[in-house]
Amino acid sequence: MTVIPPPATHPIDTSKAHPARVYDWYLGGEDNYPVDVELGQQIVSLEPQAKYYAQHNRWFMQRATRHLVGEAGIRQFLDIGAGIPTEPNLHRIAQSVAPESRVVYVDNDPTVLAHAETLLRGTPEGATEFLQADAREPDKILEQAEGVLDFSRPVAVSLNALLHFISDEDGAYDVVEKLVAALAPGSHLVLSQISSDFDPVRTRQAVEMYKAGGVTLVPRARGEVERFFEGLELLDPGIGWLPDWHPELGVDEVRNGTPVSMYAGVARKS
Repeated sequence: MTVIPPPATHPIDTSKAHPARVYDWYLGGEDNYPVDVELGQQIVSLEPQAKYYAQHNRWFMQRATRHLVGEAGIRQFLDIGAGIPTEPNLHRIAQSVAPESRVVYVDNDPTVLAHAETLLRGTPEGATEFLQADAREPDKILEQAEGVLDFSRPVAVSLNALLHFISDEDGAYDVVEKLVAALAPGSHLVLSQISSDFDPVRTRQAVEMYKAGGVTLVPRARGEVERFFEGLELLDPGIGWLPDWHPELGVDEVRNGTPVSMYAGVARKS
């Protein structure tokens, strides 16, 4: 694996929480700092199933990847907001089925960069790369990724548990529009998003907790999530609750039946 160098390297900021590191703590990882743990613990005190939600999001990524590399025949993946590597990573799943698969991970947290080179080992037939970039700069991401991915051929873009950290004012819908516009027909968009439909009161409390920790959190209603897929063909079963997206594709998932207040969907560009 090679790490695509960023235009400028930024030091790790341990003065405020970062979503990738909080997520790592949810999943039982150790690549986080006290400020991340503090925010994570606050969220768990509000929603005891927060760690379970994070695990379900990983399971959704795995199921979606199995479908895309299998039935859909996708061999190129762009995973934006990839987070700190946690096995099995997207490239492990894709390359276990199709060793020639090419995967580019993107994240803006230097902590992710620090671990990427040692953890993201791919097959010699394919490619597994990491670039440090902000999701709100899709043009820069596409420019750097085109050294690895051929955008004249289908690419699956994953935006899992990412867009709820980008406000409308910061261009969440513009980001998706620019990414999709650059994709060839046959490409796919994969995303999951925290919902404001399930428990509005507790969701507002979570937003305030994240805000106090210096993190933007933007839960969205179903109609707002549907906007991300405008112009695309949603795959069955459409937009639905995270655990309900093709559970038959799950491997080693241990579910307890708790509702997960996140929407998920996968769509194809015609």
